[in-house]
Amino acid sequence: MDTRFVGIPEVVETPSVAVVVDVMRAFTVAAWAFAQGAEKIVLAESLDEALALKERDPDRVALRDGPLTPGFDLVNSPGLLRSTDLAGRTVVQKTTAGTVGALAVKDASLVLCAGFVVAEATARVLGARGAEQVTFVVTGEDGRADEDLACAQYIAGRATGDGADAAGFLRRAAQSRAAAELAEGVRQGVHPDDVALCLELDRFPFAMVAAPEDSLMVLRPCAAPRPS
Repeated sequence: MDTRFVGIPEVVETPSVAVVVDVMRAFTVAAWAFAQGAEKIVLAESLDEALALKERDPDRVALRDGPLTPGFDLVNSPGLLRSTDLAGRTVVQKTTAGTVGALAVKDASLVLCAGFVVAEATARVLGARGAEQVTFVVTGEDGRADEDLACAQYIAGRATGDGADAAGFLRRAAQSRAAAELAEGVRQGVHPDDVALCLELDRFPFAMVAAPEDSLMVLRPCAAPRPS
């Protein structure tokens, strides 16, 4: 498997297969939303689009980065989301980096969205699909976010069967700028457990696949193949 690691600004052509990584916190939150029963997640291009999609169907749950503002139901925090019943609901998510990264590669033949909580499942899907060239989009800090790069490198290692040990990759993520900002309360819309929840390796048994549906980019859970 040929792998490359790029930031969002470096996505200048459509990759064949893309894994979009946002550990802290977009795709950890997405995984928790599915665990709490969400049917699908619409990845919105802007806050205005997220609000418009919710206005069109008030049963949708609108989620954003930062503080809770009028029209939105949830913030981008796994700690705050984990007690929310989302059974059968559609979540509309707009974040600073994760959703932007997924939309940047929306025309790829396969788009997986990932964090540590779905790392093994993501690697298994890549292996099962026989992906020969994979572009990992490191969404945070224009590709410099070490928590996202560490997760991407770990998934790549697992997908290629090199037996990557998670400890060092998780340590890098725990020591990242994003982890420090969450722990210190620099960011808004934060729960004290957010960092720990983002670093729970393989908490969930599914991967997450994004694909166009009715002109929208929609994320859905995908069962991971059993190990051979």
